[in-house]
Amino acid sequence: MNTQQIAISIPVDLVSIIDEISKRKGVSRSKFISMVLHEKIAAEEKQCLKNAYDSVFSDDAICREQLDTAKWFEGAEADEGQEW
Repeated sequence: MNTQQIAISIPVDLVSIIDEISKRKGVSRSKFISMVLHEKIAAEEKQCLKNAYDSVFSDDAICREQLDTAKWFEGAEADEGQEW
């Protein structure tokens, strides 16, 4: 994995906590901060995706269309198109 060094300012009390946790986990300060950032970014991306879905499905017309399509598939009594 390619890495890049950066300089950031972090409050002293937070550095102490980071050092404590990274020592318990047996990883470097840098590795721990990278792990936490990866987790935070993944959570942020997941939240953005959820917000996009919520936005789309908060539209009543789209909700009705999805429900009507699901009911149509249910009533079609055919296995075709329902592999999922």
